[in-house]
Amino acid sequence: MPEGHSIHRLARQFNDVFAGQTVEVTSPQGRFSAGAQLLDGARVGDSFAHGKHLFVGFDNGLYLNVHLGIYGAWTFGGDEQFQGASSIGAPRRVGERELGADVQPAAYTGPPAPKATVRARLVSEHGWADLVGPTVCRTLTVDEVAQVRAKLGPDPLNDDADPTAFFTAVSKTSRPIGVVLMDQKVISGVGNIFRAESLFRQKIDPLRPAKSLSAEEQRGLWEDNKHLLKIGVRVGRIITTEPQDRPGIAETEAWPEHANYVYHRQGQPCPRCGSTIAVDEIAGRKLYWCPGCQV
Repeated sequence: MPEGHSIHRLARQFNDVFAGQTVEVTSPQGRFSAGAQLLDGARVGDSFAHGKHLFVGFDNGLYLNVHLGIYGAWTFGGDEQFQGASSIGAPRRVGERELGADVQPAAYTGPPAPKATVRARLVSEHGWADLVGPTVCRTLTVDEVAQVRAKLGPDPLNDDADPTAFFTAVSKTSRPIGVVLMDQKVISGVGNIFRAESLFRQKIDPLRPAKSLSAEEQRGLWEDNKHLLKIGVRVGRIITTEPQDRPGIAETEAWPEHANYVYHRQGQPCPRCGSTIAVDEIAGRKLYWCPGCQV
């Protein structure tokens, strides 16, 4: 499932290529037809992300709300005024395929025929975006957007995020911190990779009861996830290693071999203490960690 940095990149891309544009909104698949009709012919306003939720605003006061889930993805295309990632979302192993500055798009003659699986299609004068496989795709009012956001934990990437809610939730539960970090009602946008890597970087046992963390440890996790999420937004990949741990390798070249400390590195020696990196299952998800130094 795409983590929070990818959704913030999506919001930025929608602002770059659709903001101020009147769009045709359809649902070739048919499952979003009613919602699409409410947005069709409106002008796109501001788009923003909260955790793993994308909100695309329109000048009629409505919002397109999308949660990609495991299989969802957006695909984009257009003319020379429509530049950005050609795809964001699943499959994560492919990543976000960026159009380089030296790559000129082919002559644009309009969007291609939609695939039968396209849940929503947006078409402007200069380009198009297709959505497939989302967990959530709906049209919301302003009040409904507020209700969705009220159920989510603070997003470290949002300027108005208040970490107090995160600290309070952590302090009140005996669940393992490795489980709590994945709870979108506690902190938004953190997924399996950021969970594993931030706990390793902060030298915290993922099985510790959350309420046993000190105020300093809580703050460390918040700030480190914020730091790592920002790198993800900037680079388009999850890069959690520090420059001194990959000498001579820029963050843009770190993925995949030099990108992470413990994620998908089970059986390898810990880069910090030499112990064997372990993989366990916790709350239905794989947890990567070092039993030697995360104690």
